[in-house]
Amino acid sequence: MNTGVIGYGYWGPNLVRNFMAQNDCLVTTLADSRPERLTMAQRLYPSLKTTTEPDDIITDDSIEAVVIATPVNTHYPLARAAIERGKNVLIEKPMTMSHTQATELVELAQRKGITLMVDHTFLYTGAVKKMKEIISSDGLGDVLYYDSTRINLGLFQHDVNVLWDLAPHDIAILLYLIDERPNSVQAVGVTHTGNDIENIAYLTLYYPSGIIAHCSCSWSSPVKVRTTYIGGTKKMIVYNDLEGTEKVKVYDTGFEVKSDEDKRKILIDYRTGDIYTPKVDNREALSAMAEDFIRAAAGKGEPVSNWKIGYDVVNILESAQISIKSNGSKITLLNGLGGRS
Repeated sequence: MNTGVIGYGYWGPNLVRNFMAQNDCLVTTLADSRPERLTMAQRLYPSLKTTTEPDDIITDDSIEAVVIATPVNTHYPLARAAIERGKNVLIEKPMTMSHTQATELVELAQRKGITLMVDHTFLYTGAVKKMKEIISSDGLGDVLYYDSTRINLGLFQHDVNVLWDLAPHDIAILLYLIDERPNSVQAVGVTHTGNDIENIAYLTLYYPSGIIAHCSCSWSSPVKVRTTYIGGTKKMIVYNDLEGTEKVKVYDTGFEVKSDEDKRKILIDYRTGDIYTPKVDNREALSAMAEDFIRAAAGKGEPVSNWKIGYDVVNILESAQISIKSNGSKITLLNGLGGRS
């Protein structure tokens, strides 16, 4: 499948490298507005055609798939133009700046009968796939909570706040792991740069069943932390993405609530058991993502990071932004591709 890549900034080189390595894919053309970035790419891939104009890729009838790795405010116009030309599209996360834009892309892609996918790379990591396996096999029991800390020093973005930058990872993971969609969100955040773009923010998701998910995001931390805790009625998981080999640990730990009717009080029975470290697949996640996109574009099944997850991530982020600007008000999420329920 002849493929063009638009954008060779922070993430673009990783995408080009992984798509170049796919057996059923040939990256023919790269577009970037900076000639020096194109020169850098050609040193690595001499056969690669380069251009400073994205339209050269979008209007090239020999190109069947377009990979977009540009700032989020450009995702919608570039993706729409490519889809209108009948090309399969992969977009760096998040899909768009609003649910309205996401809805238009999804509906257009469905009319054209082509694949629209978002690069939520974490869904292809061995650690997240292992957690999905554990949860799906009832290894945790009923999921009770998801608590994530995703903080570091920088990189400060100029067009989106810290939630739009970091929270898509956790939101996509949640949508993948838990077979239930949240129905409302709350978020608070602050900016320390004077540009109304929050560099510290806290997002809470509420589920109909009572599950609660919380994500702490910051560009202002002295250390980098990527740690998630998932609690269930049977066991609990600690997921540390910065660990080299033991990213996932399963704790046979929990509690049981009892009541003493005579004393009219709640009694908590705690349980502490073994810690299990499962083996996880160490294949590069981006390679698996690229393979999944090419397979889906060839009509061989729905991708793991499908348009539904991409749309829901944008829906949640947009609602979180409304909540932040409303002093932390609880916001009801959109119901599918329709209006707010």
